[in-house]
Amino acid sequence: MTITQLYYVLAVAEHQNFTKAAEKCFVTQPTLSMQIQKLEDELDVQIFDRSKKPIELTDVGRKIVTQAKNIVNESYRIQDIVDQQKGFIGGEFKIGIIPTVMPTLLPMFLKTFIKKYPKIKLKIEELTTEEIISRINEGHLDAAIASTPLGNDNIKERVLYFEPFVGYIPNHHRLHKSGKIQIDDLEIDDMLLLEDGHCFRDGVINLCKAFKDHADDSFQLESGSIETLVKLSDEGLGMTLLPYLHTLNLNEKEKQNLHYFVEPAPAREVSIIYHKSELKMQIIEAIQSVISGIIRGAIAFENVQIISPVSK
Repeated sequence: MTITQLYYVLAVAEHQNFTKAAEKCFVTQPTLSMQIQKLEDELDVQIFDRSKKPIELTDVGRKIVTQAKNIVNESYRIQDIVDQQKGFIGGEFKIGIIPTVMPTLLPMFLKTFIKKYPKIKLKIEELTTEEIISRINEGHLDAAIASTPLGNDNIKERVLYFEPFVGYIPNHHRLHKSGKIQIDDLEIDDMLLLEDGHCFRDGVINLCKAFKDHADDSFQLESGSIETLVKLSDEGLGMTLLPYLHTLNLNEKEKQNLHYFVEPAPAREVSIIYHKSELKMQIIEAIQSVISGIIRGAIAFENVQIISPVSK
């Protein structure tokens, strides 16, 4: 039994197809099939039911795949140990970022990070929290940046910063003439929200529900982007809440519609998250260090109230 054979097994289990798995592993399909067959012969079990289309794991195959993931991850840890001993911080690193963080945070830290760590090749994807959790658990992401806490036992979290919510209230709205707003001023009925699947949307709903007796979703308009919410609000279709960093990119006219909360301001916790197996920790720590250093100069709020991104 070899690490390579186990890696091939994981690839077939993921793609449910020998040809696609071979492409992922950069080997020919006959080579991959032969190695898996050798492993099955050695163990005297059938890992895959090849009569099914797509290919399925047998009962014992599912147990083998679970253990194979642990073994392959531990083999990667050996390289991590060597890299840390040599002081090497580099190689490919796959990271996911949620849509409400990506457009503001990435331009702030990416250029600095690349300059400081030129040997790291970041592969960045914009993904929802649900997609991120799935890919981290499957080993397809090394880490991610998301709103926390998630309450997932398989995933560890390191807080990067706390980002306050800011009200965007156009001049025709009932709250526009208010100074600082309070959480119990909010009404879900006139709140413009992001589409389902965005954790920031869930945070806003939780914020409103926490201080209202009703919990119905009677809002009429949803959007896939914060920029569209601002435009819809300007058209008189309601107010919305923005993450603080998004307000920095508004034009001067739009900034006149910003209303801050009475302290403690509601805020979201943004963290770098990764699997509990803790692979490539030197790179995770490097990302954390660069982002934390940059954000300290961008967000001055200290007295905040964390709103969970998980719907209650």
